[in-house]
Amino acid sequence: MKTIKVLGTGCANCKTTLKLIGEVAAAKGIAVQLEKVEDIKDIMAYGVMSTPGVVIDGKVVHAGGIPGRDKIDGWLA
Repeated sequence: MKTIKVLGTGCANCKTTLKLIGEVAAAKGIAVQLEKVEDIKDIMAYGVMSTPGVVIDGKVVHAGGIPGRDKIDGWLA
């Protein structure tokens, strides 16, 4: 199971990113553990300067803007 963290303070883009990742994972039948990280210190610890950020299994894979479904699909492959 992949652990996926969406980094962001709660803006609409962060919420949309969290929802999209959940939808793509469900469509692929992949179990993921989704977490929302809103504490600015925790976000900065990953070196993410623009949100939403996405961290998969401890590695930053995206920062800034809503990722496309194709991109998310690639992360879950």
